[in-house]
Amino acid sequence: MKNIFKRGIKKIIRKLYYLGELNELEAPPQLTLRKDLNKYVTHENAFFADSAIIGNSQNDKTKIIIGYNTHVMGTLLLFPYGGEIKIGNNCYIGDLSRIWSAEKIEIGNDVLISHNVNIIDTNSHEIDATERALNEREILKKGLPTKKGNVLSSPIIIKDFVWINFNATILKGVTIGEGAIVGAGAVVTKDVPEYSFVAGNPAKVIKFLK
Repeated sequence: MKNIFKRGIKKIIRKLYYLGELNELEAPPQLTLRKDLNKYVTHENAFFADSAIIGNSQNDKTKIIIGYNTHVMGTLLLFPYGGEIKIGNNCYIGDLSRIWSAEKIEIGNDVLISHNVNIIDTNSHEIDATERALNEREILKKGLPTKKGNVLSSPIIIKDFVWINFNATILKGVTIGEGAIVGAGAVVTKDVPEYSFVAGNPAKVIKFLK
């Protein structure tokens, strides 16, 4: 049953990408092999839309690694004080989706991320109100902070064949199991079992897919 499900996901992904067979690499009209991004990201024949943004203030292209035939229409961002993003093969990062890392975000193969999805492995700001206000003033003056301070962060892992629907949010410390589906608008705060469908805020298991 699991193998049938995997084959079904692959078929859907290929259709969505307008690619046909995976060994015939042709970008859809809105995507290109943008050479202007090569100094910010390490990739193997990944395609980037004009809307794609790579924010790598660490200036280390090995901190953002994208696999074969992955399509990026959204934003990938590292914080100056840390963060890594690794995306596997044959993935899709939808328009206006944002993947922001201060720790580590690892995405497997054949992962479909719809539009306007937020994946962030950090709180971005301090819990203490006074400390947060002082540092926010510095951010407004100088941009993203160069020191982590007391901001909490924890890695995110998204395994193979996951589908994350539009407007979903994935928060720090979460692992999403293989073949899982995250419903539209869901806020994922805890681990998601493999081949399950989760939805809601906070996201809960609605059913299992096998």
